[in-house]
Amino acid sequence: MRETGDRGRADWPYPVSRILNPDKETDMNDFVGMEELLQDFLMEAGDMLSDVDSKLMALEKNPGDAALLNEVFRGFHTIKGGAGFLNASELVTLCHLTENLFDKLRNNELKLSAELMDVIFAATAEVRKMFGALQQSQQPAAAPAEVIQALKDALSGKTIAAISRNAKPAAATAPAPTAAAPAAVGADAVDWDALYNAITGGNDIVKEVGATRDEAKIAEAINEEESTRKAFGRRSTDVPGTTVGRRAGDVPAAEAKETTIRVDTDRLDQVLNLSGEIGLTKNRLTHLRSDILQGHNDADTLRELDQSVSQLDMLVVSLQNAVMKTRMQPIGRLFKKYPRLARDLARSLGKDVELVLVGEETEMDKTMIEDLNDPLVHLVRNAVDHGVETIEERVAAGKSEKSFVELSARQEGDHILITITDDGKGMRPEVIRNKAVEKGLITAEIANTLDENRCLELIFLPGFSTKDEISSVSGRGVGMDVVKTNIQKLNGTVNISSEAGKGSTISISLPLTLAILPVLVLRLADQSFAVPLSMVREILPVTQGELQRVSGKATMVVRGEVLPVLPLSQLIGWGSSDRSEVGVLMQFGNNSFILTADGFVGHEDVVIKSLDTFRPKGVAGVTMSSEGDIVLILDIKELLSDVRGT
Repeated sequence: MRETGDRGRADWPYPVSRILNPDKETDMNDFVGMEELLQDFLMEAGDMLSDVDSKLMALEKNPGDAALLNEVFRGFHTIKGGAGFLNASELVTLCHLTENLFDKLRNNELKLSAELMDVIFAATAEVRKMFGALQQSQQPAAAPAEVIQALKDALSGKTIAAISRNAKPAAATAPAPTAAAPAAVGADAVDWDALYNAITGGNDIVKEVGATRDEAKIAEAINEEESTRKAFGRRSTDVPGTTVGRRAGDVPAAEAKETTIRVDTDRLDQVLNLSGEIGLTKNRLTHLRSDILQGHNDADTLRELDQSVSQLDMLVVSLQNAVMKTRMQPIGRLFKKYPRLARDLARSLGKDVELVLVGEETEMDKTMIEDLNDPLVHLVRNAVDHGVETIEERVAAGKSEKSFVELSARQEGDHILITITDDGKGMRPEVIRNKAVEKGLITAEIANTLDENRCLELIFLPGFSTKDEISSVSGRGVGMDVVKTNIQKLNGTVNISSEAGKGSTISISLPLTLAILPVLVLRLADQSFAVPLSMVREILPVTQGELQRVSGKATMVVRGEVLPVLPLSQLIGWGSSDRSEVGVLMQFGNNSFILTADGFVGHEDVVIKSLDTFRPKGVAGVTMSSEGDIVLILDIKELLSDVRGT
């Protein structure tokens, strides 16, 4: 806790007397925590806003739920308080109007309607945009004028005008000072007015009593702002703002991805306990090593050594699993973004769609959760746009007016299975096949050889779309191929099934984590290489007599299927090799081929080390073998990028 003596309250980040008396010497250490405060605010408020969105979706189904109304009201109130603490005036204004709207709703002065929900969702979308501006250390611009006006009309009971999806921001007046306004590089450069405004958060009562310079009254007046600060988990040394005490050019650009993770303390306790156990085992091994060096090689000593090594092995595996669990996060944090997406898109298309979430508690690696966002956005949008019918079409087909899309996740062994299922019109393989031929993506000869499953997989081809007209939602053919590409980058697979008139299901299978990768280690001369085990179907012996030449390229017949043979030595640029004795039947997407090498070492679970400064083509990373040798982990997709006919 900061020692402030008679200068003001000890638990407030700034001494009150110093704020009101800028003549006193300024300690620039007071500004150290400002950037951390902003990042903490954005993380907490972002989660809170996502929670508000989820509650709004539930509220739309149960508009009379007083508990939900109160929770949404409190969410906006808390975000507004944090924004005021950071002097983000436009964000405060928007949250204040929305908060007032919910105050009237919970007091039964207004009734919730679909049009009013559109206004509320538009407001939350603008709040999220303002968070993005704060993330870039910029003062948020004013919300679009039509959004502000719609909120004011709703508050006054007037008819609400429809809000355009391309609403323009309101004309900005002179830029207001941001949380970084005091661009001080020294004590004399501090803008004390801006600093005072940042701390008071625009609280009129605080400003009023501030004029009296009565520290006791000021301390009492800021209680509400202080409670907001505590709601966001502030420490007593946290400071509002982001860049006070910096020059404008000193502010680092915000990272695109989160670099922090929330970990349950029980999991950290488990890691700590295992670390302690490993330390004790290490001490025991050190003692046994000393005994052996002194010539104590009796059976009891060797038995104790064997037991200690076995115990260390068990503890290391347990520690590895415990550390991996600290990276695991519930996938529900990602899933809860999509009901709002489905709802807005359905309304714009004149459909009635409900997105049902299942298995939100399923955990997977945080980095994979982040990389899943784009594929799942495409799949949810496609299910709403392409999958389900309009209300009129559903009624004509004897279905209910409301359609359902289910997004589910569950763990199956060491993989996570994510499925997106709709109860729409399904897909007809022949229609997809004809459309692919029409667009020139495949020839008619190839189309005639495809079964129903292969026809359905044509939707993953770049440029494929069943829509004849391009809209803001679809028609460009850049959706499903992106899904498959991104899932393959995560060492996952995508499968599709559909029944005409009943709906479609797209299944994504992913490993639990990318930090530990099961690989098959191959040997080429004296160097070891590893390929992802998920791509390996089987290992085959290869003899020169079994190889056949088709159009000048080596092939091999496996159970009646003619497969191309690709020597690993040629793929990595080592030239041809006649010593290949082992063939690995690989499955890459829809293609199969045989990768030949001199031999194989075996299967291992490896930790991938990235090559940041220098990465040869076709090498995804490196690892260390149990013998201490460097093993190159191959990027098969990149190696095959220049190969034709595979």
